[in-house]
Amino acid sequence: MSYTLPTDSELEILQVLWANGLCTVRFVNDKINEHREVGYTSTLKTMQLMMDKNMLDRVIEERTHYYKAALAEETTQKSLLDEFVASTFRGSASSLVLRMLGDGDTNLDEIQKIKAIISEFENQNQNL
Repeated sequence: MSYTLPTDSELEILQVLWANGLCTVRFVNDKINEHREVGYTSTLKTMQLMMDKNMLDRVIEERTHYYKAALAEETTQKSLLDEFVASTFRGSASSLVLRMLGDGDTNLDEIQKIKAIISEFENQNQNL
């Protein structure tokens, strides 16, 4: 099965489902409307298309349709990030990190977390 990257609207729906588990279209639409206005029928149509793309699974209980993400959040994030790095930074993860750190918006706590991740990565690779 080939993997199709979600569009921005599809990703927005997936994020609601990842955060909340099984949801009705109404619930998903209400959550999206907390940030921007979108019609119920637009959300329904997008979710139906996502079903066709195998991005969502559906459970029917007493005539109520509940949806859940069929795509793993981590896998989707990795695929989107890989595509972004490839298209924007010519495949260079270090260029991405340098751009992020160079903008000055990174706080000390985030820098400490980044250092810990780098240290863990170095330790794992020394044991190979």
